Amino acid sequence: MKKQVVSHTNMSLRPKVCRLWKGMVFKMDKRKRITIIGAVAVVVVVLAIVVSYIVEKNTPSKEVKALSEYYQVPEGEAMVIMDDIVYEKNAKLLDGVLYMDLDTIKDKFNKRFYWDAIENVLIYTTPTEIIKAEVGTKDYLVNKNKVSANYPVVKMVNTEVYVALPFVAEYSDMRYMAYENPDLVVIQCKWGDYLFADVENATQVRTGATIKSPILKELNKGDRVLLINNGGNQANGFLTVMTEEGIRGYVRKKNLSNSYYDKVTSTFEAPVYSSIAKDYKINLTWHQVTNQEANKKLGEVIDSTKGVTTISPTWYRINSKEGTLASLASESYIEKAHGMGIEVWALVDNFDPNVDTYEVLSKTSSRERLINELIAEAIKYNLDGINIDFENLSVETGPHYIQFLRELSVKCRSNQIVLSSDTYVPASYSKFYDRQEQGAVLDYVIIMAYDEHHSKSEEAGSVASIGFLQKAIDDTLLQVPKEKLIMGIPFYSRLWKEYTELGNPALASEAVSMTSAEKTLEANKATKSWDQTTGQYYSEYEKDGAKYKIWLEEEESIEAKMKLISEADLAGVASWRLGFEKPSIWNVIQKYVN
Repeated sequence: MKKQVVSHTNMSLRPKVCRLWKGMVFKMDKRKRITIIGAVAVVVVVLAIVVSYIVEKNTPSKEVKALSEYYQVPEGEAMVIMDDIVYEKNAKLLDGVLYMDLDTIKDKFNKRFYWDAIENVLIYTTPTEIIKAEVGTKDYLVNKNKVSANYPVVKMVNTEVYVALPFVAEYSDMRYMAYENPDLVVIQCKWGDYLFADVENATQVRTGATIKSPILKELNKGDRVLLINNGGNQANGFLTVMTEEGIRGYVRKKNLSNSYYDKVTSTFEAPVYSSIAKDYKINLTWHQVTNQEANKKLGEVIDSTKGVTTISPTWYRINSKEGTLASLASESYIEKAHGMGIEVWALVDNFDPNVDTYEVLSKTSSRERLINELIAEAIKYNLDGINIDFENLSVETGPHYIQFLRELSVKCRSNQIVLSSDTYVPASYSKFYDRQEQGAVLDYVIIMAYDEHHSKSEEAGSVASIGFLQKAIDDTLLQVPKEKLIMGIPFYSRLWKEYTELGNPALASEAVSMTSAEKTLEANKATKSWDQTTGQYYSEYEKDGAKYKIWLEEEESIEAKMKLISEADLAGVASWRLGFEKPSIWNVIQKYVN
């Protein structure tokens, strides 16, 4: 048996190895624990950051933006919120009173405000009053009576005219509210349905469509806001709104009720323009009077007529830039007409080539003189009416002409004088004649439905085709009530001559009466044929190398016109001019106007 020998060396190493291994294991566990703890810490930190970010992101900002900073308004001015938009111009705030520029006033609120830039007078005309205010004074005139305001009605700011808003509001279909800090004026001048929403939960109006945008105004439950452009930008759950104070911004949709339309109505009582309305259809004829001798022939020219209710002699003409009149008025003429049961509406024209109508009408003093002279003549001669025949006006003269009619209408209304005007058929180039305003302030508007082709036309054609008349009726009725509309028709035709001059085609024409036209055709053995397009007989013939053309006015063409006038139920008919017609024409007219 062998003796087992135990090594002391090996025996001593074993516990050391065990201890070393245990140490290594302990060290590895510690590292792992540290790593895990570190990882957990990182997760916790990241989670905290994420939570903090989420909380921060979803926490509404409490920052308040001052309205004076948001609405930056220069000193001495006030921002204008008109209906639901920020207007392009500011109002002026002068000595505590708001003023708006005259262009805005006329364009947005009331076109009847008139400015005389020569004599620096603001004029506003009602049916019964002519109101005048001069620059920088609190006193103004209502007709001839002095009235005082608490503020100057008119101010000049850098040569631009400004009118006090309280004065404008007194006469206009608008209302306004003024606010301070910042200076802001909210104006309502468009009426109808607007889209609103009620505040269901207390919320804020913010500068932008996020909860981080600064606050402009706190809203309480039950408040109401106007939705701009149906809420506008609905991104991020926000709607574009405006408060009653004119604060525009964004509100969270979830804090508003369902939207609804509500009608915004005006409480303004518009002035009523009373008119003299005849209880019969008017059959007016213009009587061209060029001298006193012509006045004596009234009986002679009237004897061949039938059913004439009104005669308009061409008696008056503006003969100076100061607004004075040349007159051919005759007392015996009026007495004779009245004796026959015919009213006299004396005509005044602007045909003096030496007088600029713009000069007369654009200055208040000359315009007043003209009006006063007309009224004085009407009273002196016991005229039933005044007929205004101002032709070939420039675009610049248009506003002054309309103001002349407004002011004259006040004087005529107070003296029971019928006021009428002679106006071209509606066309873009004559829009400044403002037939709609004429239809409001005048008793009658007479449309001269002739000169479709005139002496300066570049081609031959009808003076008044049936289509031309129909369009004149249709277009004018869009602007003038039928009970005020009288349609003017021609008693003349135009004889056209087409010829060659110096190798080039040339055109000439002359106005001819009905009888003269027939005699001309007979003398030249010309035949005529009915033209369905124009509603007239057409004829042509050649003579001395020239071709003559004519579209005739006679019984059948006049009857076609009278049918249209009757079907439209207009106030009546006017004819230019007495003496150019055949006696049989009156039988035709009488069938439709009686």
